[in-house]
Amino acid sequence: MSSSTTITLITGGSRGLGRNAALHVARSGGDVILTYRSRRDEAESAVAEIEKLGRKAVALQLDAGDSASFAAFADAVKTALAATWQRERFDHLVNNAGIGMHASVTETTEAVFDELVNIHFKGVFFLTQTLLPLIEDGGRIVNISSGLARFSLPGYAAYGAMKGAVEVLSRYLAKELGPRGIAVNVVAPGAIETDFGGGRVRDNAELNKFVAGITALGRAGKPDDIGGVIASLLQPANGWINGQRIEASGGMFL
Repeated sequence: MSSSTTITLITGGSRGLGRNAALHVARSGGDVILTYRSRRDEAESAVAEIEKLGRKAVALQLDAGDSASFAAFADAVKTALAATWQRERFDHLVNNAGIGMHASVTETTEAVFDELVNIHFKGVFFLTQTLLPLIEDGGRIVNISSGLARFSLPGYAAYGAMKGAVEVLSRYLAKELGPRGIAVNVVAPGAIETDFGGGRVRDNAELNKFVAGITALGRAGKPDDIGGVIASLLQPANGWINGQRIEASGGMFL
């Protein structure tokens, strides 16, 4: 890994858990490249927050479900690295971008299924593949999964299945990238109070109470509960953790 300041690329880093993780990375002394799909204002706000912490940050547009755009995105990353850091590579990749969808198996349309595949699995697979030449040897990859890949709640079959696929992919990445010294792990959040999925956990009092009741620590999660876990996996002290699924759910369904 480069001996200079670490650079972490976080997809979907303009809002929610991605933004929180970006701020945790900055607080721990790292610089950030974050992506946004359409809300450039949110991305610029996140960049400003990171810069207030004394770190460098760049926001780049990316549709994580459009694999045809990944080569051009990689070129944009190269340009940003050269212009902002005078470097050719970054250190850490956090595949965080995603959308929420709640529908039973019988209600799930093929169009929605395909969108979930493109963003949550195909996108993760091919974006990682595209960016691998730009990741420093000895770097880290963190893929975001979900507690829904371990426990089953009606309405999340397609979403949970995609996250299960990402968990298997992560183990293969860890094995194949071992010779380059790149550690690959999964962070699986439980139910978190964000605007994800329309803000259901945050705004639906009945659902929030249900989550608290099945969680050992007695409440729904908050973004800070996850951002710190993601950032900690990028720290040198945790470099020997590899190929692991780390669930940060406060103990849901134990």
